[in-house]
Amino acid sequence: MDSRYAISIVLEAHLPFVRECNREEDLTQAGEEGRYFEFVSEIMMPLLETINRLDNDHVPFKLAIAISPVLCHLLNDAQLQKKYLAYVDKQIDFGRQEVERAYDSRIKKLAQDYYNQTVDRRIAYTEQYEKNLLKAFDFYKRKGKLEILASSATHAFLPFISHNSESLQAQMEIPAAIYRRHFGSCPQGFCLPDLGWTSELEPFLRAYNYTYTILDTHGLLCGSPPPDKGIFYPAKTPNGTFVLARDLYAARDIKKMIRSEVYRNNDRDAGYELPLEQVSQFLGADGERRKTGYKYRSRHVSNNQGITKVKTDDGKGIYNPAAAANMAVEHARDYLENTITRLKEAAKHMTETPISLLTHNVRNYVRFWYEGPQFLEALFRMASENEEVQFVTPSEYIFEQNLSTIQVVKPEFSSNGENGYAETWLDVSNDWIYRHLSRAMERMTELAERFPDDSGIKERALNQAAREILLAQSSDWPELLHTQESTEYAHVQAENSLRNFTTIYEALGSNYISTEWLTNLERRHNIFPNINYRVFRRKK
Repeated sequence: MDSRYAISIVLEAHLPFVRECNREEDLTQAGEEGRYFEFVSEIMMPLLETINRLDNDHVPFKLAIAISPVLCHLLNDAQLQKKYLAYVDKQIDFGRQEVERAYDSRIKKLAQDYYNQTVDRRIAYTEQYEKNLLKAFDFYKRKGKLEILASSATHAFLPFISHNSESLQAQMEIPAAIYRRHFGSCPQGFCLPDLGWTSELEPFLRAYNYTYTILDTHGLLCGSPPPDKGIFYPAKTPNGTFVLARDLYAARDIKKMIRSEVYRNNDRDAGYELPLEQVSQFLGADGERRKTGYKYRSRHVSNNQGITKVKTDDGKGIYNPAAAANMAVEHARDYLENTITRLKEAAKHMTETPISLLTHNVRNYVRFWYEGPQFLEALFRMASENEEVQFVTPSEYIFEQNLSTIQVVKPEFSSNGENGYAETWLDVSNDWIYRHLSRAMERMTELAERFPDDSGIKERALNQAAREILLAQSSDWPELLHTQESTEYAHVQAENSLRNFTTIYEALGSNYISTEWLTNLERRHNIFPNINYRVFRRKK
């Protein structure tokens, strides 16, 4: 390598399946689809803007991003594209009203900035990207600036389905075709959902030609034997898959930075604060308030024993974009300095170039860190002027090493969830899912074995059964139940997928399938249109 130290940033981009099948003329912001609209406007578009600026200014940068197959589907869904534009048009109309309404000059300026930004992003989405954001990411992948990592079909917490090899192979095999279609080839790296690792995954990663994966810090450090070079160098599993561990201290730095009181408070949206008549276009069918994207408050916070709390507004705390941008630059400088300091210490005990790897879920940008893309841009610009450090992609770093000397380690069961194991996805709030899911997974394999060559409506039903199983396996539902966020939605989604599967299973047993019911279900849960249920058959 050209530099003494290496840094790699891997962004995790995923959303649960939030598509709602409303009438074509109903283009209001429907329920949980608001998550998707926010994700596009406040994560994917700003991230592409950052990448475009860096590339246009010839700033050297390397970035890796794991785009989940569910998100790939949502971004390419024609109905969601149409509804997203309708949502953006509402934001533009609302912005005009806000510029006229605002009595405070600071809020008026923010409203004008948001309005201009929304107009510019609508033009970029329709004209520059032609509604195909995946194509834009693929463009930078082909330029060698971006590495795309794979993930499982529906972001399942893989350790919890590893006892059923047919379900595991489906979660690993289905994405391969999706990535080939969107990015020309299957990625070399596999990003474990929630960094969930168990040794049962090894043969599947190898079978589907994934070169490397990423573990949580303790997953590698507690491996057998413990790695000689800690988390600052790759190891290799007994089956030959390379593993990198995330830098725990880098993750802690980011978590601490997000708490800055000058950053925007994403919970304080005008849609929840203005009189109903002023936000009427953002009300749900039931009169429930929705987010508008116009947010005027900073994170005016106090800290009590490490817990961040938002204070009651006292007339202060209006968001200052310039101050927030300056803070993002300062945080980028601190992050770079802290990381280089750690790498210098690691280098004293190594002859190889040490690496610090940060994995970061970009959903946090919507929830906590509007300025995240600004931080990334400042970080790359600073690093371009520092000869000691170089940003690399994980695969680039691995293949610059002497692969024959990389230590073999058997990693420990781990995740990036609460306390580092599986508590997030298995506690009293969500344990009811697994007894039904386990039985349904066995039945899916039974169906694939019992109907190996069916066609027509039976094949349609079997393919839909496969979709329902995959959706039920999503780790999003137990996680939302655990965190008490959108609990009703998560409960309904998990329960409906399991119920739909059971209905199909029983219908195939009785040899009667309602064509109307199946057609409606295919329209609602249309994920993976080219799925083949035979992926759940036992390997001979």
